[in-house]
Amino acid sequence: MKLTVDEILEQAGAGRFQRRLLAIFGLVWAADAMQVVAVGFAAASIAAEFGLSTAQAAQQTGTLFFLGMFLGAALFGRIADRIGRRNVLLLTVACDAVFGLASAFAPSYEALLVLRFLTGMAVGGTLPVDYAMMAEFLPPKNRGKWLVWLEGFWAVGTLIVALTAWYAAATGIAAPFRLIYLVAALPAMIGIFMRFWVPESPMFLIRKGRKEEARAVLNRVRVTNGASVLPQGVTISTPAPVKGEGLFKGGMARTTIAVMALWFLVSVSYYGVFVWLPARLATEGFGFVRGYGFLVLLAIAQLPGYALAAWGVERLGRKITLQLFLLISAAGCMAFVLAGTPIMVAVSLLVMSFALLGTWGALYAFTPELYPTTLRGTGMGTAGAMARLGGIMAPSLMRSVVERDFALAIALFAGFLLLAALVTLMIGRETRDASIL
Repeated sequence: MKLTVDEILEQAGAGRFQRRLLAIFGLVWAADAMQVVAVGFAAASIAAEFGLSTAQAAQQTGTLFFLGMFLGAALFGRIADRIGRRNVLLLTVACDAVFGLASAFAPSYEALLVLRFLTGMAVGGTLPVDYAMMAEFLPPKNRGKWLVWLEGFWAVGTLIVALTAWYAAATGIAAPFRLIYLVAALPAMIGIFMRFWVPESPMFLIRKGRKEEARAVLNRVRVTNGASVLPQGVTISTPAPVKGEGLFKGGMARTTIAVMALWFLVSVSYYGVFVWLPARLATEGFGFVRGYGFLVLLAIAQLPGYALAAWGVERLGRKITLQLFLLISAAGCMAFVLAGTPIMVAVSLLVMSFALLGTWGALYAFTPELYPTTLRGTGMGTAGAMARLGGIMAPSLMRSVVERDFALAIALFAGFLLLAALVTLMIGRETRDASIL
């Protein structure tokens, strides 16, 4: 009898093995979130330390960090489809820890910029491969919910950075950016050793013709979850190769174009808000809506966004959940633009934080399921590269708009999010409960 990898995983269910995997990947996912959001939280401190304006510090450190993420996502996603997910993850997490930690002790501004670029490359390589690998260990009926749970660790990382920045400001620590970078590097340092527990993806092994290794990994999953090993009479079927397979070949071209546009539009909006908002709230704010305390509230508001996205992708479907969160995000942005009182500003910012992170949860659940195993790392890497391109634009091209009129910048983000909702119509299929090949 022949069974697919998905069918074998379905028999084993989502249990102890996947919970361990979620904890390991989630730890580094939180670390990566901390490195990303540190761009905004560390800007004012970097400016004070090296004699720059806050806008300069955010633009320069942010642009180089996201440029590194852009290159890392494009490079390591392709490598993962060729040599395997596990080796790439070990390398990128190690680099994340080393360069992230070194950033806390940078002797000069120039050295800091180089280290932030290298940290960005590591983070950019970790994010897409993490998701591709997690997806390949999950049975179809559980995949969407668990992937959103993994994305939920982003909110945990954001909250830790917000609390760290708040603590540094309250206690008057010199050069708070060094403490922020130090705290951000710690989970990745722990994650290096935990990653050795993670085996290679069985779907990747099957695609490479390494059936015995794939069988051993699947038996490990089954035994850890309390199921029996595969009977000797069961063989693992190998998906037939697709002729002319590629991101822009055959039926994949339209999907890839839509995915690239979605990731770019969502990221330029998200990073546009969270690169510039922390510095704004830490200084002049919006009336009583100011300070690190409110930034902590914004981080907490992300958690129910993920929870609702996890429910939606399984009950409503990936596509409709993504569309709804994009529309709510755009509505939150427009409410900020039209807000006439500080209370309305506060409500709109909380809605933006809630919905933008729910959008990311749905997008991360949807994207890896749109690609076959041979293209999953490349597809996620390409999507990640487009997200980092949006990240590059957020601190660089948006600087002049933000400095001139913050509300105008938020209005532009609302337009980007509405456009993203329209782009989802180009993806003609729903992937809920579907097998990944």
